[in-house]
This record gives sequence, C-alpha cells and structure tokens, in this order.
Amino acid sequence: MKLVRYGNPGKEKPGLIDDNGQLRDLSAVIKDIGPEQLGDAVLAKLRKQKVEKLPLVRGKPRYGCPVANVGKFIAIGLNYADHAAESGLPIPAEPVVFMKANSCVQGPNDPVMLPKGSVKTDWEVELGVVIGKAARYVSQKSALDHVAGYCVINDVSEREYQIERGGTWDKGKGCDTFGPIGPWLVTRDEVPNVQKLSMWLDLNGKRMQTGSTKTMIFNVARIVSYVSQFMTLVPGDVITTGTPPGVGLGMKPPLYLKKGDVMTLGIEGLGEQRQDVIGFKA
Repeated sequence: MKLVRYGNPGKEKPGLIDDNGQLRDLSAVIKDIGPEQLGDAVLAKLRKQKVEKLPLVRGKPRYGCPVANVGKFIAIGLNYADHAAESGLPIPAEPVVFMKANSCVQGPNDPVMLPKGSVKTDWEVELGVVIGKAARYVSQKSALDHVAGYCVINDVSEREYQIERGGTWDKGKGCDTFGPIGPWLVTRDEVPNVQKLSMWLDLNGKRMQTGSTKTMIFNVARIVSYVSQFMTLVPGDVITTGTPPGVGLGMKPPLYLKKGDVMTLGIEGLGEQRQDVIGFKA
C-alpha cells in the first residue's frame, strides 16, 4: 500500500493511493497514520479494504509527512562509500548515527527555508525507514520485521553548522524545514528488495545525484539492528539511511542552495518530492 496524509498543515487526513494513482480517503477507516496505525494488525486490516469503495479525493491537495507524530528522527551518515570519498572522510567501520530534530519534519513538497545567515545549505536524497514494531537488540535476520514501510527523505543539511560549528552534526541537520518526508509511506510488502532501489536528485532541472540503495555500506537490516542496540526503536520512529554522491559539498568548487532554487528528487517505487528554496522567515 501507498499510505498518505493530505490536507493543510496540522489538519491532514489519512489516505491511500490506489492502483490507478488516485487518492482515496481513509478517514472512515482509521483516524490517522501514526504510531498506533503502523503495526502489522492495522496494516493487515487496511489491506482488506475494498479500495474502489473508498471515497475519491478530488483536486490536488497538499501532501503532509505520511507519518503523524514522528518520534525519533534518526540519521545514518556516510553510508555510501563514494559519498564518504567526496566528503573527504574515511569509510566508517560502524554506522555513523546522529539525530535530526523532529521539528524539521514537513511535507514532501513544502518549501525548504534557508536558515538565518546560511550560506552552505545542501541537499541529500535518502531512503527513509519507518518503524512499525518496537525493536530492542533485534538481530539482522529479524530486523525488517520491525519495519512498517519506506519513503523518500531529503536530508537537507547546513554544512557550516554541521562541520564548522563545534563538530556536532545535529546542529546542521535539524533546522526548520530540513526534513521533507514522503509523498507516500510504501508498506514493506510492496518493496521486495529494499537494497535495489534507484534514487536521484535534480537541482533546477540538472541531475546532481544518481545512485542506488545497492551501494549502501550498511544495509537496512544492519542499520535497524545496529541502532536498536543503543536505543529502543518504537512505532513512528524514522531512520534516514544516507545519501549517494553528488551533494553540493563534494563539488569543486562547492555548490550550495540559494533562494529561488528548486529541488526535485525521488526513489524507485517510493514517489517524488519537489521543494522551492525560500529565504529565512522569522
């Protein structure tokens, strides 16, 4: 299933995308798509719905983040060898884990706002993993059983804050609007091989990133298992799993986002995003 939340910010309704690409309303079936709805039992109930009888949603409503009330927003850094190289950093021996503030979460097509005084804001197309069942010290073999589904994430990053302001990556990762998620949450049963998905990002119509999840250093099962050793993952937590090469930081000279830029990005089978870059607003 492709699950969505649509409508104005803070007033999103649950929905799904049918086989014809049409938006259907799920409000009469579930109250939202959040931690309580991400478990196997509720997802199984949704799969039994007669989709053709669900109300069609007319027009082109805004899509919000497909997961309500995101809990922890966990990120994995340097998870593609060629991206580590372009960043001038060694391939990590273990996954690099940091946090993005959940206050940065937004819809997939909402504008990205440059932080006040920012001159090094960058883009990163990434695969997102949404937890559906609590995971604590889980094995790699069972790790994917704890996943509700997958989505597209743009791990927007302010490189000066991330690298030059004391060495704490979180500073450059959680600014307002730096977490576009969606458009859909694609349930894991519809992603037969999560390690074989193509991904891309364009800036102003020019291809910047082209990659595939097959080149991850640490695969999704390893990541979920690894992170669960350090914190209990609960339904509604989101893990963003690293980016392929082609970010602005790695260009010679570096290229960063400016007001008026447009980012478009997507992952095979998981949909596409589009963000206008806007200046700082208090």
